[in-house]
Amino acid sequence: MPQPTTQLSQADTTLRALPPKSFGTPEARHLLWRAGFGGTEKQAQLLVSWGIENSVDTLLDVGSDAKSAPFEPAPPEAFDRNIIRPPTEEEARLAAQARRARDEDTLAMLREKRQEAEREDRRQMGEIQKWWLKRMIETTRPLEEKMTLFWHGHFATSFRVIEDSYHMFRQNELFRSHAVGNFGELLTAIVRDPAMLAYLDNDENRKGSPNENLAREIMELFGLGLGSYTEDDIKEGARALTGYTYQDDEFVFRQRNHDPNEKVILGEAGNWNGEDFARIILSKPACARFIARKLYHTFVADLPSDEQGGLRDVEPWRRKLVNELGDMLKLRNYALRPVLRRLFLSEHFYSPDVMRAQIKSPVQLVVGAARSLGVPVRDLSILNDALDLMGQRLFLPPSVKGWPGGRAWINTSTLYVRQNTLVYMLTGVRARGAPNDRARDVANGGFDALGLLTAGLPEDQRTNPDAVARQALLITLGFVPDAGVDVLKQLLTHVGKVDNTASLACLLAATSMPEYQLC
Repeated sequence: MPQPTTQLSQADTTLRALPPKSFGTPEARHLLWRAGFGGTEKQAQLLVSWGIENSVDTLLDVGSDAKSAPFEPAPPEAFDRNIIRPPTEEEARLAAQARRARDEDTLAMLREKRQEAEREDRRQMGEIQKWWLKRMIETTRPLEEKMTLFWHGHFATSFRVIEDSYHMFRQNELFRSHAVGNFGELLTAIVRDPAMLAYLDNDENRKGSPNENLAREIMELFGLGLGSYTEDDIKEGARALTGYTYQDDEFVFRQRNHDPNEKVILGEAGNWNGEDFARIILSKPACARFIARKLYHTFVADLPSDEQGGLRDVEPWRRKLVNELGDMLKLRNYALRPVLRRLFLSEHFYSPDVMRAQIKSPVQLVVGAARSLGVPVRDLSILNDALDLMGQRLFLPPSVKGWPGGRAWINTSTLYVRQNTLVYMLTGVRARGAPNDRARDVANGGFDALGLLTAGLPEDQRTNPDAVARQALLITLGFVPDAGVDVLKQLLTHVGKVDNTASLACLLAATSMPEYQLC
């Protein structure tokens, strides 16, 4: 991947606000990509006309207290909550009776009924994946969905383990409701979330035999980071979480399974429960700095993980900047909106080594292409499968650590899929002669590549190969590399005229460039 070489100025290494006059189209494009999933040139120019503060405030205007109209939510009945459910009293009685009588026919019938429910639940999970992908493409609140994706990777749970699609859907809605709200409230809610309780086996956490999985991950991956707690803290935290389980779709606290005795967590003694456990973690400065680091890693620049040394090996100025964000988060009692606002308004956020230096995640690539180029969505099932091949299947992160991101997104296999996915989105043609959507696309008017490339050009420049080539690069890459202009001009000259076919070829060539993998 191309690496930035521009030397940072002293101002770029602080959270000093970007001067309003410095917020131009490149900065607006950057804001659209990092605080969302990209946008069109027209949208970038609209943000410039609004100014940086109004633009950032508009993007942050999400949640239940937002001034803007909400994006259409999924109605409660959109997905079936009863595909996976506890057995009824009659079903439980029948199963117990069949086991006692060794009635293999009845037991086989009950197993088949359960397996049919599991097959239907897997089908519904596919529908939920497509629903969320479509929502990210169409939303008028891109930061809300970007943060929902962020929390999904932070509090990573997988359908493969949980095997209850409705629990995954409910958790997704929980993340959205706290998207840019309050991290403390979200951490407290997560210890009562059925999907998380199932994923980390807290439904098996009982006094006298505590299960440490949830307590360990809350400390290591969700709230503090390595080095900020001891094994004894984990054991005591697990005791605080005893009795925290769920029944069907709702959280249940089973008092008889809870350890009521004193626990000492991070130096604080008391008869703590799960909410107390979360509160104690939130009281530590290490928690706010840990979350600030995750936010910086997502929105600004890659940072090493705890296993790689955390912030110890990064530049002192960057460590100071991240800690400053963390201190602000703690001072604001974990309110996320003011911290993100300061970050998105800062000179550092728009510095040369930050812009166009982050590798797009598979979701960023697919959703960004749809939102910035206006390409047809085509078949969501195909795009969903493409995300899987590129390493980011929604609701199926690889582990409790979530997706590693960064350079891990790119290898010879995923780069091939990335390019073929863009070909499919631009043309409807799938790789290796697979069935495609070309006939349907043409019937629907096709993709107007020519209109996309010439809309911002003066009338007398719309057939000029140099102007069209530059516009193709600007729209796809956000800048115009000289080598890219030469390639696209040669392509247009070879075709012989600037029409929709030639314009489409330009977009195919531009999106295959290494620079297109960056945002």
